[in-house]
Amino acid sequence: MKKFAFLVAFLAMILGCSSENKTQTIKIGATAGPHADVVEAVAREAKNHGIDIKVVEFSDYITPNQSLADGELDMVSYQHEPFLNNFNAQRKTNLKNIGRTILMRMGIYSDKFSSLNNLPQNAVVAIPNDPTNEGRALVLLQKAGLITLKAGLGFKATLSDIENNPKNLQFLELEAAQLPRSLSDADIAVITMNYVYSAGLDVAKTGLFFESDDEPLAVMILAVRGEDEKSETYQKIAKFFGSKSVKDYIEKTYKGTITSAIK
Repeated sequence: MKKFAFLVAFLAMILGCSSENKTQTIKIGATAGPHADVVEAVAREAKNHGIDIKVVEFSDYITPNQSLADGELDMVSYQHEPFLNNFNAQRKTNLKNIGRTILMRMGIYSDKFSSLNNLPQNAVVAIPNDPTNEGRALVLLQKAGLITLKAGLGFKATLSDIENNPKNLQFLELEAAQLPRSLSDADIAVITMNYVYSAGLDVAKTGLFFESDDEPLAVMILAVRGEDEKSETYQKIAKFFGSKSVKDYIEKTYKGTITSAIK
């Protein structure tokens, strides 16, 4: 009986140790496409460091954050900080940005001109017709020196807020997904990087002017619940987005359309 009791105790100890040493799986939510694909690359890098990551894909922009807030996910990777801040304000949540992931910059493109300096009078400019991206496009056109907007509006600007239009640009408002195809008709088009990538546009040949690397709407981030902000494991994962393997994956896969947000 003593031997049997010892054996039971020994097995219990082994099983206990096995349970304690079991690798924790970190669930990261991401929207399908580039965000999820980059997180998969991060998961491969994390595996080399003994961290198991499961990527959970979503098709909308609200559910991932809500699932994170509800404790169903550990992290999310798909949004910029202004979106996160707005979500926190509306839902009374406390989600925190713990690092940059990828850059998805809006840019000005053309099949007809190699420089904005060559843009003629009355040139046709295609821009997104949704409120957020239209304002973002107008701000970019202002930064490129093509128009001047009323002061203080930022991304809330609309076409009616253009104060100075020296080239008398003619604006064509289109669904964002249609903008790459508009290059055959418009002189220039202002397009977000996700549609540049999906359309297979050559950034080096057609890209004329871009948002800066620090533009808040262009910088995608990794978010966690507020109480997990200082987690060593989560901080390690945030750093993997800047690892050589992940950067190499981004460069090879997206060929300059989407780039690493970590220098």
